[in-house]
Amino acid sequence: GELKDLKTRVRYINVAWETGDFKYFLKALKNVADALGGMKKLSKETQLARESLYTMLSEKGNPTLSSLEKVLHAFGVKIVFERELSHGKKSV
Repeated sequence: GELKDLKTRVRYINVAWETGDFKYFLKALKNVADALGGMKKLSKETQLARESLYTMLSEKGNPTLSSLEKVLHAFGVKIVFERELSHGKKSV
């Protein structure tokens, strides 16, 4: 359903990332993969083995940045680096 919509998908992935819980983030990516046709389709689009994708998006997953980028690209999402608002400020 909803995750087929690109705007919703981007928001969902961002919210999952911002929790700071990497396991939760990977679970969210797995949910997106399932919504977009599953691991077989994702494997074709990313040129990553299906087994690798299952491992990568599991609780113990620890994807490389390049693999993560390929998966996000297949979802129509890109990684963006921004200035951290709290960086350089003394905490009160």
